[in-house]
Amino acid sequence: MAKKPKYVREYKDRNGLTRLEFRRKGAKGWPLRQPLRSPEFWEDYNAASKGETPPGYVLKYGPKPELRRDAKANSLKWLIQEYKSSAAFRGLAPSTRKVRAGILDELSAKYGDYPYADLNHRAVLKIRDQKANAPEAANAVIKAIRQIYKFALEYRYERIKADPTRDVDYLRSKNPDGFHAWTEDEVRQYERVHPVGTKARLAFALMMYAGCARRSDAIALGRQHLTKDGRLQYRQHKGRTKKPVHIDLKVVSELKEIVDATPTGDLTFLVTAFGRPFTSNGFGNWFKKRCKEAGLPHCSAHGLRKAAAARLAELGCSDLEIMASGGWQTLKEVQRYTKGARKRVLSDNAMDRVQADIDGTKVSNFSRDAS
Repeated sequence: MAKKPKYVREYKDRNGLTRLEFRRKGAKGWPLRQPLRSPEFWEDYNAASKGETPPGYVLKYGPKPELRRDAKANSLKWLIQEYKSSAAFRGLAPSTRKVRAGILDELSAKYGDYPYADLNHRAVLKIRDQKANAPEAANAVIKAIRQIYKFALEYRYERIKADPTRDVDYLRSKNPDGFHAWTEDEVRQYERVHPVGTKARLAFALMMYAGCARRSDAIALGRQHLTKDGRLQYRQHKGRTKKPVHIDLKVVSELKEIVDATPTGDLTFLVTAFGRPFTSNGFGNWFKKRCKEAGLPHCSAHGLRKAAAARLAELGCSDLEIMASGGWQTLKEVQRYTKGARKRVLSDNAMDRVQADIDGTKVSNFSRDAS
């Protein structure tokens, strides 16, 4: 029988049911989802190993209810507290919930005493425009308000007839193209500095060849996700609780060779200098340093996801093939990543036709002159 992963205790509760628990000395114990070594089990185990609350625990029990602090009935602060105690808020991923709670707390501190029913289109525009110098932050506030009023309309709170954010546009980002997508020259430069066998090259390969993996996926991948028939199967971290996306890919030889040639951890391919799994932010900072070592300070982990998608587009893969490879759920998402590559391919095809016409014209003229 295979040995249980480290720090896992299996026992029977008072009702005779088998339970799994993560128990490490000096750390909080956590229940783990079953069966042992299932994707859900590894998701909880990896979170507990990093000192985080396992997703399964959050789904079952939710966060502890927050204390009410003298919020006036029908005030915006009161509505925010109602929303934060709802299933809609508790069901968010821990990282999303933390960010949204910060935005809501700021709203509550500034505008909490105002009646929630008096928040109208013009007021939302003014709230948005106060953060005009930081468009992404402004848009995040609009999204948070939108979710509050979606909740309020669903529960039919008094005097709310419509969502005040309904006709409020998002601000355009100062960087409309988003993260810089790596070029072929930048990929080769990184590979020259970080050869096969290094952790830096392994991290790069996981994001390039393991389903356009985000950093949150790259840090969780391990040998348990490799099948005997040469496939890589895992559930994406983003949206795992609301809209789970399962990746099922054939492992390309480049990735297999790099994994086989590189020292890895027991549960995750990538581990810190202390032998523990990375956190998402910790990995992002670590990988940024590897980019700087390669003379690529403007490159990032997320830019590799864009580069991997663009590469598929340039190779002539259809949008549906790219969606299946990278876990995108809509054509709009794919096209946002690949529009530059598609444009290049289409313009190249057009110029190839022009060149063929020029070459054909030259040949026909030469034939006429010879006669």
